[in-house]
Amino acid sequence: MFDKLEDLLMRYNEIIQELNSPEVANDQKHFRQLMKEQSDLMPIVEAYEAYKKANQTIEESLMMLEEENDEEMKGLLKEELAQAKEDVEHLEQEMKILLLPKDPNDEKNVIVEIRGGAGGDEAALFAAEIYRMYAKYAEANRWKVEPVNINENGLGGFKECIFMITGKGAYSKLKYESGVHRVQRIPVTESGGRIHTSTITVAIMPEAEEVDIQLDMNDCKFDVFRASGNGGQCVNTTDSAVRLTHIPTGIVISCQDEKSQLKNKDKALKVLRAKLYEIECEKQHSAEAEARKSQVGTGDRSEKIRTYNFPQGRVTDHRIKLTLYRLDDIMNGDLTEVIDSLITADQAMKLSRLQKEA
Repeated sequence: MFDKLEDLLMRYNEIIQELNSPEVANDQKHFRQLMKEQSDLMPIVEAYEAYKKANQTIEESLMMLEEENDEEMKGLLKEELAQAKEDVEHLEQEMKILLLPKDPNDEKNVIVEIRGGAGGDEAALFAAEIYRMYAKYAEANRWKVEPVNINENGLGGFKECIFMITGKGAYSKLKYESGVHRVQRIPVTESGGRIHTSTITVAIMPEAEEVDIQLDMNDCKFDVFRASGNGGQCVNTTDSAVRLTHIPTGIVISCQDEKSQLKNKDKALKVLRAKLYEIECEKQHSAEAEARKSQVGTGDRSEKIRTYNFPQGRVTDHRIKLTLYRLDDIMNGDLTEVIDSLITADQAMKLSRLQKEA
């Protein structure tokens, strides 16, 4: 581990020197690449330098304790030594986590697909609430939310909802949300006061760049139609909505959120690229099935991941056996505790796997 850390420190110092070079300053593309690499290396370099400083403090404190006769001074040195040992232990763990292989999709924007499952209108109403939960979480992180296609059921619920979340690190946090979300409550349509269980499916897909997926436009068929639902005067009077069919896979995407047909076409293509990229990733993941078993959630949209129990005010994440009695806060977009717990559990599992392989 320490050889690798020394190599990273050396590379970090090389980047600093390169960034000060006039030649690099004149090449903006190379300059941006170096700035990104520096930004990626900074957390591990800072942790390693703090680790070395804490180790130096331990050595100096031990030497001074041997020579010191004053009891008060000895007490201060012992406190300093204990703190430095604690720092070393904490920083060692932090560096191990920072050295874990990075998911290449972590910094990408995401495309979210929410579909009502078992439970009819109640599932659709819950799908709309989950959409609002993610929208509020995105807002708290200063990410941008853009609807792509929303298929309403007439009661304010969503049969299907596709939207984009744009912002730094969006996929790194939201990737754990793929799967089946279950709600337990008394539906507004239930006159007998019985608790019903309904489900929705969430799929989180990283936005695919053109370099990730080479899309042949000859494989794409576009149909235009008049948008329906709420959308203002212009939306419903022009053929602005777009239906995109990918002929080889049969994937169909509708987009009617924008007033402009071109903008709807562009959004539909983004969703298609994300879906095709997800298919490619699944092919790779099936070859790494054992490795994925040790991760928190496989990203499989059929996996039951979470239950929202309204009568008890409880949210339970079944993958890490986390139960929180903060349902209202979570439904209002306060997902930080849930997502941080999932990230921590995922990192712990990956570390454990690496130690077994070592």
